[in-house]
Amino acid sequence: MNLKEREQLDRRVRESADLLADIIGSAMDAIIATDDAQRIVLFNAAAEKIFACPANEAIGRSVERFIPQRFRAGHSARVRRFDESGVTNRTLHGLSTLWGLRATGEEFPIEASISKVESGGKKLFTAVIRDVTERHRAEEAVRESEQRFRLVADTAPVLMWMSGTDKLCTYFNKRWLDFTGRSMEQELGNGWAEGVHPDDLQRCLDIYTLSFDRLDKFKMEYRLRHHDGEYRWILDIGVPRLNQDGSFAGYIGIGVDVTDRKHAEHALAESEERLRLAQSAARIGTFEWNIRTGVNTWTPELEAMYGLPPGGFGGTQTAFENLVHPDDRARVIELDNWALKTGQPTTGEWRVVWADGSVHWIAGRWQVFMNGSGEPSRMVGINIDITDRKRTEEALLEMNRTLEAQGSLLRSREELLRVFVKNVPAAVAMLDRDMRYLQVSERWCSDYLPGRAQILGRSHYEIFPDMPERWKEVHRRGLQGETLRADEDRWDGQDGTHWARWEVRPWKTPEGAVGGILIFAEDITRRKQTEEELSGMTGKLVEAQEQERARIARELHDDINQRLGLLAIGLNQLRTMHDDLPRKVRDRMHDLQQQTEVISADLHVLSHELHSSTLDALGLVKGMRGWCKEFGNRQKLEIDFKSDNVPSVPQEISLCLFRVLQEALHNAAKHSGVKRIDVQLAENSCEIHLTVRDSGKGFDIGAAGQSRGLGLTSMKERVRLVGGTINIESKPMGGTTIHVRVPFESKGHSQRAAV
Repeated sequence: MNLKEREQLDRRVRESADLLADIIGSAMDAIIATDDAQRIVLFNAAAEKIFACPANEAIGRSVERFIPQRFRAGHSARVRRFDESGVTNRTLHGLSTLWGLRATGEEFPIEASISKVESGGKKLFTAVIRDVTERHRAEEAVRESEQRFRLVADTAPVLMWMSGTDKLCTYFNKRWLDFTGRSMEQELGNGWAEGVHPDDLQRCLDIYTLSFDRLDKFKMEYRLRHHDGEYRWILDIGVPRLNQDGSFAGYIGIGVDVTDRKHAEHALAESEERLRLAQSAARIGTFEWNIRTGVNTWTPELEAMYGLPPGGFGGTQTAFENLVHPDDRARVIELDNWALKTGQPTTGEWRVVWADGSVHWIAGRWQVFMNGSGEPSRMVGINIDITDRKRTEEALLEMNRTLEAQGSLLRSREELLRVFVKNVPAAVAMLDRDMRYLQVSERWCSDYLPGRAQILGRSHYEIFPDMPERWKEVHRRGLQGETLRADEDRWDGQDGTHWARWEVRPWKTPEGAVGGILIFAEDITRRKQTEEELSGMTGKLVEAQEQERARIARELHDDINQRLGLLAIGLNQLRTMHDDLPRKVRDRMHDLQQQTEVISADLHVLSHELHSSTLDALGLVKGMRGWCKEFGNRQKLEIDFKSDNVPSVPQEISLCLFRVLQEALHNAAKHSGVKRIDVQLAENSCEIHLTVRDSGKGFDIGAAGQSRGLGLTSMKERVRLVGGTINIESKPMGGTTIHVRVPFESKGHSQRAAV
């Protein structure tokens, strides 16, 4: 490492240390670090505030100073067990209520987590502590609203749950219990976590805990075990509940089975282009404001979030402020001024007005960084489009207000269901046994009944006189007690082709009789169109890639490699023609000639890697066989290639299988650690089967699928484009098997490829 690189490294280390100190100092939670004798060595600003004690009076003292006398023995025992367990961190939220002691003598409830660090023979314990006094006081006020929630939730067609201020779940609706096949007693508290997929559990707990600490709405997706033993994906949205006095009472959660959507999303994420689109669809944008120059730089995602075309942002802070809703502008400027003054992390929410007049909600988090003189130099932050979240929150708040106002009037489960249907933020319609509308949600009206002012009491078939007979049959079966659904239903309207996902289920009167049906519908036309467009785009990208590979291969082989050959011949002629040259010079020329020949051979191999002329000239079997032999010799591997009854196949299938073979063998040579690889190519029932197998180190398929590498993704995408499937079986130290199946149209007595 030269002096300049060392100076750069030292500067980055100093910047990292300063950043860490700023983060600890600006943390909203108390951070206290102690040595192995439980003496305080770190006491941040939040700790000074929470415990009403300056840091200079706390550092060096025992941490028991801030623990009530009756809890000190239990604290010491917990720390000792934690130290002896070998675990490096632990969250204490799940224990019975923890208490802290202010310097004024006041006891107060807290939440805490503790971490252990050992370095240089020293041991430190770090505790992150939060004052939960206000939440602790508010928990009792939530009990009455919980009962009303349960009345509605038990009739809801979605999974619903409720928790208290202690983070423990206190209720699950009937749909949840039917889904998991477990009893209420098994699910209460943290029992629900037993049904979450092990790979998702910690992430769920982290999101849940973080949202709880911040009292924010959260949205997370995880796999939950169905009563049939299979795991299904659940979209879970949690919203804080408030008491009548506005205090926090816990959370209400709504879960929806999104397994099919997750499968579609996984397919989208398998190509690089789809990943880019998904990131854009996430509607997360970043900005950096150079305060000294006044230049404000936005990412394209942020411009789109504010309704601007790419490059449409003016580039100044004033241009940003002009985009903010007039009613929110003063508050945003005040937040900016506070951030500029304090340098503390700042958050806020505001509205923006697009050019078309629509209003959208934005959530932002940003921080100002100071220069060496303590003056603000730059502001960096992120913005997130929270329009959907705000609309959902408004719908839930409106539902709560409706329940409060009409609580004394609700006399039956049917009336509760009507209220729920009207306010739920989804397309839902409630009809009686004569198919007359009893209630509809606003989303139903906007999606299917635009411009109609009065529909309650009218017949569904009167409003839709061209209703297909197959849907009428679905309605009849629903009125007989069946629940029916379709994940993808296509129909052609006057404005084009539409796709929908729907469910029809009966609702029952308090006496248990079928009173009518509920129709849930979701328009998925845009998703289907996007899938088709992305599939076509991916195919074009693969085709363009192959054309570029062929061009580069030709350039390397026909031009550069030929020139290198001429250079080697020239060096040899020069050496042999000039015997009078010193021996060292002639030996050096000989070395240069040999190096040139090696480079030429390497370019020949690279050209063959990029585009196999053998594949084009001799077909799939001979092309694969020749490449396996060449690759095995080059890598000093034994590759056992076998083929059986393989016909001639279209060029796109041959190229797909050849590229998959190349990628699989490269991966095996690089990672498996074996000296033998088996390759088999065969035809069976109008399908081409390619199998690549090794008995090497193997790998974790789940971890590989989440990595940023394009190898596995490229293989899967190529196979998908020719209508095939690929199955990868591997586990650490258990070898790897890749099996590809590609269908093809048989041409009767098609000539078999030469073996």
